Amino acid sequence: MRKICVNKKILFLIDFVVIVVLIIVDQFTKHLAVTGLKGQQPIVIFKDVLELEYLENRGVAFGLFQNQRFMILLTGFLFMVAICFIMYRMPVGKKFTILHVVFSCIIAGGIGNMIDRAALGYVVDFISFVLIDFPIFNVADCYVVCATIVLFVMFLFVLSEDDLDFLSFSKAKEN
Repeated sequence: MRKICVNKKILFLIDFVVIVVLIIVDQFTKHLAVTGLKGQQPIVIFKDVLELEYLENRGVAFGLFQNQRFMILLTGFLFMVAICFIMYRMPVGKKFTILHVVFSCIIAGGIGNMIDRAALGYVVDFISFVLIDFPIFNVADCYVVCATIVLFVMFLFVLSEDDLDFLSFSKAKEN
């Protein structure tokens, strides 16, 4: 039992470090976008494919919920609490370590965008995938999307129903 507690403490320390590092990278890239792109023409990385273009997003994904700052922050906070709760209940093991990293990426992306929204009233977006006219996004969005894809794949192909027993309140009462 002691070893499991130590492993969980180490996992949470790693989670914290991953989250902090990813937030720093996100905020740094947004700072670069503000100082280098705001008020400028887009910078073409790959012609007709990828550009860097400054945008102030006052909504969420795809521009939904424009100017709903408080509701977006509250919803984001509640999602973070739910994810932290899941991480706390998660058992120790190789496939769960991967889930810790995935959830840490989602938390870092959420916090990175929440920092912008709380401090500025909008999120700084700057990566424009013009090939398919995709909405402009940022590094925090990349964390969330990539981690969500990995999470989806894990639910489909890696995790079994028994692996997710830790999420059941009724199972916790039985033990």
